[in-house]
Amino acid sequence: MSTERRRNADGGRRRAEGPGDGPRGDGGRRRADGPPPGDQAGGRRRSGSGGGARRGDGGAERPRRPRPPENDARSEGQGGRRRAEGERPRRPEGERPRRPEDGDRPRRRAEGERPRRPEGERPRRPEDGDRPRRRAEGERGGRPEGQRRRPGDEARSGGRRRAGNGPRDPRDREHGSRSEGRRAAGRGTRAAAGSGGRGGGGRRRSRDEEPDDRPWYKRFFAKAWKPALAAFGLMVIGGVAAFAVLYAQAPNSDELTTKAENESSATQIRWAAEGDEAPEVAVTTGEVRRVAVNVEDIPEEVIDGVLAAEQRTFYEDPGINIVGIGRAVLSRGEAGGGSTITQQMARNYYSDLESDDRIVRKIREIFISIKLGQQREPDEILEDYLNTIYFGRGASGIEMASQAYFDKSVTELGYEEGAFLGLIIQMPSNFEGSELGDWTKTYLEEERWPYMQNQLALMNEETSRGLPRSEAEALEIPERIPYDPSADTEVDPKFGYVRDAVIKEITERYEGSGITAATIATQGLVVDTSLDPTLMEAATGAFDVLPGTPDDTMKGLTAVDPSTGEILAFHGGPDVSAVVNNSLHHRTQAGSSYKPYVLATALSNDISLRSMFDGDSPQTFPELESPVQNAGDVSYGPVDLIQSTADSVNTPFVELTSRLGAAAVDETAVAAGVGEDQVTTSVQGPLVALGTHQVTALDQASAYATFAAGGLHKPAHMVTELKRADGTVVEPDDANEIEEGTQVVSADVAADVTYAMTQVVEAGGGTNAALPDGRPVAGKTGTSSGAVSAWFVGYTPQLVAAVGLSRADANLSLEFEGQPENEIFGGSTSANVWKEFMTTAVDGMPIENFPPPAYVGTEQSFVPTPSPSDDPPEEETEEPSDAPSEDPPCDPAAPDMNNPNCEDVESPPECEPLDFECQNEEEPGNPEECNRPNAPDWCEEQNTPGDPGDDQSDDDDGFLPRSNTTENNRLIILGRDE
Repeated sequence: MSTERRRNADGGRRRAEGPGDGPRGDGGRRRADGPPPGDQAGGRRRSGSGGGARRGDGGAERPRRPRPPENDARSEGQGGRRRAEGERPRRPEGERPRRPEDGDRPRRRAEGERPRRPEGERPRRPEDGDRPRRRAEGERGGRPEGQRRRPGDEARSGGRRRAGNGPRDPRDREHGSRSEGRRAAGRGTRAAAGSGGRGGGGRRRSRDEEPDDRPWYKRFFAKAWKPALAAFGLMVIGGVAAFAVLYAQAPNSDELTTKAENESSATQIRWAAEGDEAPEVAVTTGEVRRVAVNVEDIPEEVIDGVLAAEQRTFYEDPGINIVGIGRAVLSRGEAGGGSTITQQMARNYYSDLESDDRIVRKIREIFISIKLGQQREPDEILEDYLNTIYFGRGASGIEMASQAYFDKSVTELGYEEGAFLGLIIQMPSNFEGSELGDWTKTYLEEERWPYMQNQLALMNEETSRGLPRSEAEALEIPERIPYDPSADTEVDPKFGYVRDAVIKEITERYEGSGITAATIATQGLVVDTSLDPTLMEAATGAFDVLPGTPDDTMKGLTAVDPSTGEILAFHGGPDVSAVVNNSLHHRTQAGSSYKPYVLATALSNDISLRSMFDGDSPQTFPELESPVQNAGDVSYGPVDLIQSTADSVNTPFVELTSRLGAAAVDETAVAAGVGEDQVTTSVQGPLVALGTHQVTALDQASAYATFAAGGLHKPAHMVTELKRADGTVVEPDDANEIEEGTQVVSADVAADVTYAMTQVVEAGGGTNAALPDGRPVAGKTGTSSGAVSAWFVGYTPQLVAAVGLSRADANLSLEFEGQPENEIFGGSTSANVWKEFMTTAVDGMPIENFPPPAYVGTEQSFVPTPSPSDDPPEEETEEPSDAPSEDPPCDPAAPDMNNPNCEDVESPPECEPLDFECQNEEEPGNPEECNRPNAPDWCEEQNTPGDPGDDQSDDDDGFLPRSNTTENNRLIILGRDE
């Protein structure tokens, strides 16, 4: 049986149980400092994680072996008791220590003799915490083969005797002898010994098999630091090599001048092709004019303005701004592009940067900028930059820009003009017009100009340049001279609007390909559009059906193909140099033409078209301080969403928006095609259902096209293809979105929205929009309170058009000759324009039908249940009275023939329904049904619409759609809606 030692709770050890009278070994060599410590079994190192875990120190206790029979017990039949700490092992009483025979025990060292060490082992005294010494390979410990331990020999069991009587050193436990009959199969394991106490030979554990009690991160670092260091070194070497190669391939600074002095080519903008014919050129960007000036001749005020707008720290930075690039990367471009003036110059004038891969282009730009920053002085770079950068209005360079915007030389400019020229470098096409669009004007006044003022003040605080903060904040936006790009070549104003619209769209949709306004103006691009010249003419001529209007009337019309999102036509305005684009940029309140977005949101939230609502007026809502009224304060009673849409009843749509949330409605509108900035033009609340937000004709046409296309939205665009001068096609950033589209609402929801809007044209306020060929039309009217705006947005399955009328000043009401303000509605003005345009646009198109309604959602009732107090009280029966009744006085306007007091009053003539568009039948162009006698005055009074509610959108469907009768059966004609 093999021997085994166990640790006790206080660090002592127990002899392996077995016969007490068998032969005992001599315990191996004695150590100079005495027997091994009590917690080391037979000189073998115990693993803290193996089967020999300590008891009492947190390890799992190793199960004891069963006791042998009494005759095999220890000496004198006593069980082995544990020795107290420090106690020496006892011999059986009366037994004398046996003197080993020759060869049994290693000899004692003579006094002063140093202990022997295995060959090759260096002497070292272990220190606290060190790993105990290992025996050299081949060194054997323990007793001679076959010799067993005797009782009382525990103190001499292996190891060398301590020198003197000092305390045992725990580090010497690792040097105790190991039993030859045991083999270390692994960390913390033991193998059974051979029979008779003889060992079967042992394998010494390698260093890798020794337990490692270091923390995991130290063990990981010990193994990983060398591979990591090697990988890092390779990365550094590779990075340096790549940098050297890219730097060597970057063009030299001399190429900049050569590139800038090349003759520039104008970009061609072409109409949509008709059949197999080649597309015709609509307009070009015009000749680019450039006059170079020396940097010494440019005033410091102008230089400060440019630096404040583009790179305040230009003179301190190298060719690139590492902080700016890092900020741009982390913010994904929201904190600016991180480009320096040197990078912009490299981007605009090096052909090596003409790549569709944004990352490759950016890397090349950075290395060219680094090279330029080392080869040229800052003043030289700034001079080339100011002489070649594009400022819009066909001006390349600071001198021509000064003349194009302010009609004077750059040497005469001050801080205000210099600051303005600096800030328009980012997007010159937006600022080159004499009249800025709503968005551009807001951006300039509220964001860009305050930013410029702050940068000038920071420059002064950091360097000697710039202005003190008080002077910087006092700067005002300067006045510019008018600009008409087509004044020299074209008479028709539409060409100028087309040019501006195409340039703006390219800079937005092709930004990822590096196409800038300077590229468009100078690189000879070829741009194909979806614009149809015939429909462009029809869009302008459609407004001729309107009565006379003031000159500042904004006439917006945009036509979109719902299957592709392509813009086929738009009406820009009378003068591109003075009037902002009426259709693409000018915004006005949507009125009730915003209600289809509410309807689509409700249908998407399980509210069916047949759901019932309270159509009475007025009604109060928790979120609103003032009651909501229908047009003319008409009460409709319980109505479903079909009638609510056809008659444009306000209260059900406000109820829906209050329940669904205005944010959900706006989310639907934006997803359908309304610009995201438009939903911030008014307070977000239940009244957005009545069209308080300002939108453009392009917004409405694009969003309604989503319903016409079965809920699939494709971004509205007019640029269908862009080619470089060498014929290379450039892909837009939104190519995938235009190709695949985005499903905004389901096809069934779109079918239900379309069906509800067909009722507007068939039996509601949009009957004037019905087309002469009888093809199905869906649409919605809209009129803002006080006739500030009038809309009709409608579509057939193949084409969508939006018509919006307003004034340049949003506070002014629409005016039409011979038409009072309270008779101006979208159904009587914009619907007529829409019909005129669409009659031409759909000519030759096959007649297609809309899909039938799907009636998605659940039929619900939102009509309030009357409380018991609302029930009319029972009439009390009165006892008959003998007193004669007194007849009421006669009303001459409505005499009651049963009233004795009306015997001498003539009956009034019968009233006929009035059409408010037929009041002046002598005007040319009135329909034939207007040739009838005028109704009596009292009938006209009854047909006068009610006043709209304060601060609410008043829809054009402001009259009762049916006749009502009074209690005395007197007929009151209230007029059909619109």
